[in-house]
Amino acid sequence: MLEHITLPDNILPPVAPYSHAVRAGDFLFVTGQLSEDPHSGEIKTGPIADQTRQVMENLKRVLDHAQTRFDQVVMARIFVTDFRYYETVNEVYASYCAAGKLPSRTTVGITALAGFGDVEIDLIVYCGD
Repeated sequence: MLEHITLPDNILPPVAPYSHAVRAGDFLFVTGQLSEDPHSGEIKTGPIADQTRQVMENLKRVLDHAQTRFDQVVMARIFVTDFRYYETVNEVYASYCAAGKLPSRTTVGITALAGFGDVEIDLIVYCGD
């Protein structure tokens, strides 16, 4: 059985036809989040640390709404538009992860993202016992 999770309209409404997350059995698949400001709906640009922090906060909102947390993440995929951002993205990303409980991860360099941000992250979360 699938459960489609979409946040309340006043927090990150979908900008395309998708759910913020889909629970399938013991797994939660979280849609890639950009540096979208949840109040204005605008993509934050500027320093990559600020963009990444906003992405992680957006992911946290989805996880909170789905009643799960970062230490249950088993896989993360990070998409960046420039690998010069790699170290900074890593620093911010790591600050949200529990020490010793880092998920598996893929980082991919791409030429562009929807909304023109510079970083996007999606997650797979284990919600079982």
